Amino acid sequence: MPVATSCRVTGILAALLSLAGLSSLPASTPAVLNAVDSDPQKLGWMAGFPPPPEKLIMQPQSNYFSFPKLRWTVCHIRELLPTTQVSRGLGAPMPLSYNLDPAIDQVTFLPLGSDQAQSWEEALFTNYTDGMLVLHRGEVVYERYLGALDERGKHAAMSMTKSLTGLLAEILVVEGQLDDEALVSSIVPELTDSAFGNATVRQVMDMTTALDYSEDYSDPEADIWIYSAAASPLPKPADYQGPDGYFEYLQTVQSNGTHGEHFHYMTINTDALGWIVSRVSGKSVADLLSERIWQYMGAEQDAYMTVDAKGTPFAGGGLSAGLRDLGRIGLLMLNGGRVGDQQLFPQAVVDRIQAGGSREAFKAAGYSTLPGGSYRSMWWIFHNANGAYAARGVYGQTIYIDPTAEMVIVRFASFPFAQNAQIDPTSLPAYQAVADYLMDKAP
Repeated sequence: MPVATSCRVTGILAALLSLAGLSSLPASTPAVLNAVDSDPQKLGWMAGFPPPPEKLIMQPQSNYFSFPKLRWTVCHIRELLPTTQVSRGLGAPMPLSYNLDPAIDQVTFLPLGSDQAQSWEEALFTNYTDGMLVLHRGEVVYERYLGALDERGKHAAMSMTKSLTGLLAEILVVEGQLDDEALVSSIVPELTDSAFGNATVRQVMDMTTALDYSEDYSDPEADIWIYSAAASPLPKPADYQGPDGYFEYLQTVQSNGTHGEHFHYMTINTDALGWIVSRVSGKSVADLLSERIWQYMGAEQDAYMTVDAKGTPFAGGGLSAGLRDLGRIGLLMLNGGRVGDQQLFPQAVVDRIQAGGSREAFKAAGYSTLPGGSYRSMWWIFHNANGAYAARGVYGQTIYIDPTAEMVIVRFASFPFAQNAQIDPTSLPAYQAVADYLMDKAP
């Protein structure tokens, strides 16, 4: 696809890249507004009837995923992109129990590589937090909203979406509906001639596929631009000749190496898994997520997912949801698939995820802030003393589950740069410090 054609949909591509967790790291980190000064309400984004031109955030012309506009955009995705509903059904929500502990704000920790202590509350602003929820032994002990988010709002989950797609796949595996050792081509014949065709479902689920796929943002001919143009839900330019939609693009991906040897974090694996899940279940990822989980976990709000021009949900990064509802996802995992007296999926699903994937395959990827970690069914496994694991997304999105501390942390954020490696040094030790505090406090 010629770069001139690609540039016509720059705004939408930037958004899709960000949702997928594919934004590139700047060569040098420029100075940016701090969390207080970049607050969307303080800056007046989209305020007024109508907002003044300089305060409009629109697409495709306004680069709405650039910072600081990002801080408004992550709470308003469906006002900029077409979406499909993840219904909570018609039943009453299941209330969460509260036992708030304001002392958590004063819990201190040492950031990685630093000898200067920081408090939990200070870290909220360091990491441009939009929403923070901490649950301990099933109770909410901390809840806070900042930026453009309030308790009624929904926030982009970014690549935490991958973990929910992976969870759906693992449920199907444990229940015997999906063979994770089967070749992808035996389930989705349309992928036979692609790199995915001779990969196993498990290799896709754990991102150990070997794909000839470039995410070099400095190269206008890189595969990432073709992928993003295909995924755009906007009408294609008249001279566009590339694939249309996620599924068509996946059929064009070719191999580079041997499947199963190394972990390679590539969002297109999750889109392939979404196709597999949909083919096996006969439902879209959004509908299956609703019917297996969202309708039965006591959710307060519907969630929603972005879609391509053909209505295919973005399995790799398209979810937006409420803070407390993602807390319910964390509790569901912590409790082995159980909500109250209902077993929504087998305990074995969580056990298999928490056990993790190949540490050797993961080590080769060079994640310096996650030493000894692994990746399993689209979840990040820390293999630390507490057995913690997480769903993670760019700009600081996290569902952090600590079974030893009986703790779930959910964070929404709009950090100026996409890479979590910049946020982990003041996040991972903070999570551990709160876990230690809660365990020391508990009877």
